[in-house]
Amino acid sequence: MSKTVAIANQKGGVGKTTTSVNLAACLASMGKKILIIDVDPQGNTTSGLGVDKRRCETTVYDCLIGGEPMENAILPTEFENLFVCPSNIDLSGAEIDLISVMGRENQLKNAIKPIKSDYDFIFIDTPPSLGLITINTLTAADSVLIPIQCEFYALEGVSQLTSTIRKVKEALNPSITLEGILLTMYDSRTNLSIQVVDEVKKFFPGKVYKTIIPRNVRLSEAPGFGQPVLYYDKGSKGAEGYMSLAKEFLGGEV
Repeated sequence: MSKTVAIANQKGGVGKTTTSVNLAACLASMGKKILIIDVDPQGNTTSGLGVDKRRCETTVYDCLIGGEPMENAILPTEFENLFVCPSNIDLSGAEIDLISVMGRENQLKNAIKPIKSDYDFIFIDTPPSLGLITINTLTAADSVLIPIQCEFYALEGVSQLTSTIRKVKEALNPSITLEGILLTMYDSRTNLSIQVVDEVKKFFPGKVYKTIIPRNVRLSEAPGFGQPVLYYDKGSKGAEGYMSLAKEFLGGEV
């Protein structure tokens, strides 16, 4: 049975795109058929998978606003079992375009429905905001994975996100659940990282993944080569971290 997972945090720079690309790639390498839907106008997930977003004739924008079937936008990547519904700067106008659309919160859900059973997992990489695109994502998702960086103000804004998820659950998507909390950019040399881990575990008891993603140069370099870190440097700490997360993710609830 297919599962749709939103990767969300309205704070930028926490590892949403890094997690979307690398968790998906690790699961795909384990034989799962994976689709990533890029709903961030920056299109970093798209380019991080080696797809030239400037040359995409059909994108997620066309599916959200133009009624284009999503199957027409989905592209294979060069990585086995891994597909992407791309995004580019066209999506930046979607927030305004959606305002006048009937049933605007359900546009992404309706676009995913015909193709959902074609994949084991669908990941949706969200923009760093709580606008209509993110609301669409939460309405379409079965669960939410929240990356939180091990830095100052790590939990800043997270209560706002969890409040939004709660409101979506009440009004639009009663079955949505919290998939888990992923700690990213961990530096074992600093007391701060250790303190943040403890703080997040207190805030989300029983929902924090045991796997913690380290701060890793290879993770930062890989997107520039259009590759998940598993393919860029399989032996890196970043690749090991996301492979560990993939196994934990498949193991069921945190």
